[in-house]
Amino acid sequence: MKKIWKEIEEEYPNLDIINLDYDMDEEEVSKYLPGDVLPVVILKNNEKEIRLIGEKTKEEIIESIGQINE
Repeated sequence: MKKIWKEIEEEYPNLDIINLDYDMDEEEVSKYLPGDVLPVVILKNNEKEIRLIGEKTKEEIIESIGQINE
């Protein structure tokens, strides 16, 4: 999914994206309670949180970005 995220970062430069590795950043990851299925994408703003579980297409991620900003 790294390629997809690189494209999204280029298309949406105002997004604040934090990328954590489940194995390398275990302490930080545990704060978000990601569950057992990876990858997990957590989209947050001050009012909402949307979690995408498992691999998603670029279109699915962009649609969720739109939903979190509504």
